[in-house]
Amino acid sequence: MKVLAILYRGAKAATAEPRLLGTVENQLGLRSWLSSLGHELVVSDDKEGPNSDFQKHIADAEVLITTPFHPGYLTADLMEKAKNLKICITAGVGSDHIDLNAAVKKNVEVLEVSGSNVTSVAEHVVMSILLLVRNFVPAHEMIERGDWQVSDIARNAFDLENKVIGTIGAGRIGYRVLQRLVPFDPKELLYYDYAPLPDAVAKSVNVRRVEDLKEFVSQCDVVTVNCPLHEGTHGLVNAELLSHFKKGSWLVNTARGAICDKDAVAQALKSGHLNGYAGDVWNVQPAPKDHIWRSMKNALGGGNGMVPHYSGTTLDAQARYAQGTRSILENYLTGKPQDPQNIIVGQGKYESKAYGQR
Repeated sequence: MKVLAILYRGAKAATAEPRLLGTVENQLGLRSWLSSLGHELVVSDDKEGPNSDFQKHIADAEVLITTPFHPGYLTADLMEKAKNLKICITAGVGSDHIDLNAAVKKNVEVLEVSGSNVTSVAEHVVMSILLLVRNFVPAHEMIERGDWQVSDIARNAFDLENKVIGTIGAGRIGYRVLQRLVPFDPKELLYYDYAPLPDAVAKSVNVRRVEDLKEFVSQCDVVTVNCPLHEGTHGLVNAELLSHFKKGSWLVNTARGAICDKDAVAQALKSGHLNGYAGDVWNVQPAPKDHIWRSMKNALGGGNGMVPHYSGTTLDAQARYAQGTRSILENYLTGKPQDPQNIIVGQGKYESKAYGQR
């Protein structure tokens, strides 16, 4: 059996730090185990174009392992060429890089390691909110330059206390974000989600559901995006929706870059309608060097909290999703049932509602 894994290259860091399991060098810790069972493991970061390792080896691979941090985009056309493909495993959370409708049609199972990085991402969301609201990045850049002008920073720094904070999506990550925001004593916590939280869960964080998205964003000082990418959320935060945001509000997106219109976000930040935008997800990954989100600023020269996609690939998260990937593989090889929460696409049908109402 051929197992193809598309992972990100860790270079010197992966050699020095073996806990960087999700890299080409450390191969999710799978090499010796799969070899002992007589299986072939092909690992690469080469994923773009017809001559890439990804497209060459997908033709006869039975198992595809991918990662949200360096995704191999498995389109419907590529799936047609993948004659032996039986199962796709996402080492992490988020399988939007796979054409899920094509997987249903081709009876290819799609699984991910649910819950493996929810805490990691939720912590990153709260950090991103704080660095925007407190105007942290320009303050640090000032220190690096050797300057010291407190008023230039303080003029756009605020407290999180008494702000209205809302999450688009209140699933495993969104709910954990809400939990972590409670101690900051916000004015109110809101959520927008097609699936309401159970009453007891909502009461535990004192969160209110707003069913209309435009009404939701119009009430928030801070909006955080914590929903999966699918047909219903692609381009969800566009120029029209941004026009309903409070002037001077902040937006954080650690879900998927394509949920937000990159040019509309940049324009809203430039105009001052948004005071800041932060996140670690991009519409294309790796992001091109000239991607507008790398350099966009608000009128005061701040408001940009963008970083590479790493919120869900801390060393702690990598240990969890490496173990989870092996567990899914073990179940597949031995014919044992998979953990239901990990199944996105089963045999010819969706098993999860995480990717929209089906």
